Amino acid sequence: MSEPLKITVVICTYNRGIYIRDAMESLYHQTLAKEAYEVIVVNNNSTDNTQQVCENFIAAHTDAHYAYFNESRQGASFARNSGAAKARSPLLCFMDDDAIADTDYLERIVRFFETHPDAGGLGGRIIPRYIPGEPEWMSHFVSSLVGHFHYSNEVAVFAPNKYPLESNMIIRKADFDQIGGFNQALPGVVGTLRIGGEGKDFFFRLKALGRTIYYDPAIRVQHVVETSKLTREYMYRVASGIGRGERVRTLQKGKWIFYKKIIEYLFKLGASFILGLYYTLQGKPAKALPVIRFRIDALKGLLNH
Repeated sequence: MSEPLKITVVICTYNRGIYIRDAMESLYHQTLAKEAYEVIVVNNNSTDNTQQVCENFIAAHTDAHYAYFNESRQGASFARNSGAAKARSPLLCFMDDDAIADTDYLERIVRFFETHPDAGGLGGRIIPRYIPGEPEWMSHFVSSLVGHFHYSNEVAVFAPNKYPLESNMIIRKADFDQIGGFNQALPGVVGTLRIGGEGKDFFFRLKALGRTIYYDPAIRVQHVVETSKLTREYMYRVASGIGRGERVRTLQKGKWIFYKKIIEYLFKLGASFILGLYYTLQGKPAKALPVIRFRIDALKGLLNH
């Protein structure tokens, strides 16, 4: 009798034919027994060779549980929900198509839930792999826009207003189904438009059920970041997408919540000018403007400009 599946990894992909194989390969070389996990790849209308790369990989690795299918509704929330609906295990793990998991990634996740029965959700560390190298203007306050995430140096429970990033998050499937998965009014990237915040909305709803969300820095993935793609337009799209998502999320709760968010964003904008001055006085002027632009762009998205 074969071992029951313990965890499902859902990878949603869009035009990442150049990287998706490495992501799938990292999940093939896991210390967890191959009979204990499955990987579901959801192609979200890619126009490159993503489908061929995925199908070729699966055909060459028949000793593992890999599945592939297409989701025509554009946006990460649609794709993640579709992948989760096909999962056959009690744990759901979401990973990006340009991420590379540590070899003990899945084993650590399964063990964590076995030793922490109160865990309703779990987030891990995301380490940027800059190609060819980290840009001079990158700072702690901007790196989250390219997927960098490190909440604590040790296992910790997320504070009420903190939560994991979607590209390295795990949840019990029963809870995922109970809260209805990701909010599809916050789809992520749709063409050139980004409406973000789906992870924040997801975990706030999960916390509303009384679930405890943990962070474990040993559960790690590396995230590929091509420095040449970090253009002004790209950074604007990501930052304004955060604000745009907050606009949708807060207005769903009420206008007063939305107005409070505007006040919060104005406060953060003021703080960014102080931080920019600090970087300049520290002899790091290249880091100053991106921090300020981040808060301006996020505010523009919040105000729908």
